[in-house]
Amino acid sequence: MWGSSRRVLQEVVTSHFRCFSQTPCKNTVVVERWWQVPLAKVGRAPRLHPRRHRIYRLVEDTKLVPKEKNMELILTQTVEKLGGRGDTVCVKKSVGRNKLLAQGLAVYSSPENKQMFAEEIRLLHEGKPEDRIQTRTGQLTVDLLKSSQLKINKWSSNEYTLTKEIACRQFARKMGVIVPLHALTLPEEPIKDVGEYWCEVTVNGIDTVRIPMSVLPYEDPSAREQKRLRQENAVSITMEASSETAAAALEASDVGTSPDVEPSAPPGTLLSEDKAGPPTENHPKDGL
Repeated sequence: MWGSSRRVLQEVVTSHFRCFSQTPCKNTVVVERWWQVPLAKVGRAPRLHPRRHRIYRLVEDTKLVPKEKNMELILTQTVEKLGGRGDTVCVKKSVGRNKLLAQGLAVYSSPENKQMFAEEIRLLHEGKPEDRIQTRTGQLTVDLLKSSQLKINKWSSNEYTLTKEIACRQFARKMGVIVPLHALTLPEEPIKDVGEYWCEVTVNGIDTVRIPMSVLPYEDPSAREQKRLRQENAVSITMEASSETAAAALEASDVGTSPDVEPSAPPGTLLSEDKAGPPTENHPKDGL
């Protein structure tokens, strides 16, 4: 009896070990021999030392390698806040798998896909202007220029002429847009006086935006700073006055709605009717 039970237990244990050994390992360990194995003659197996050639050195353990939380994708369509078609983006795996890949908005950044999109971008830049497609950043620049106006202060010199270099510097300084000289177009007549003008900016050689441009009189920087301070002081004074007016109106409304206090009387004073008390009748004296 004890022999049969021991045999059954032994079979169960060996079967569990066999199943465990046959399960595939998810991690990879790369090792190399500490001592090099000498070359053997042709057709013969190399001679291994019984102890020396069984010592290994650890090269890499994939279990210890930090896992990447993001994945790299190539967009096939313009995605807001990410990029346009052909842009390589790095997003979270959940966003990439559940949104971009599932909806066909992106593909994996394999060497084949990278080469395909690079060729497409090259053809778009080198093709005809009517066949080109504006990039996402280019479209954002176009939208910004459509809703903006350039203001330029005239210099103090009498012989002042607005040139492309001055306009490009003003674009970079006041709007944060870098405009090359070849992408800017000014009116044919030279701009020397104060007034309202226009200029045209071509974005990526595709879209051209006409921007209103105002040439203002010369203003000293120190006077401009003093003007700004005066405006700020005026705004602060106006806000204080409005707050005081609102507080006074609130106090007046509280006093007017109180039923037991006269408006002109100090706090705690009763109304005149309450002072007089209830009316009394004149009764004749007893015996009269």
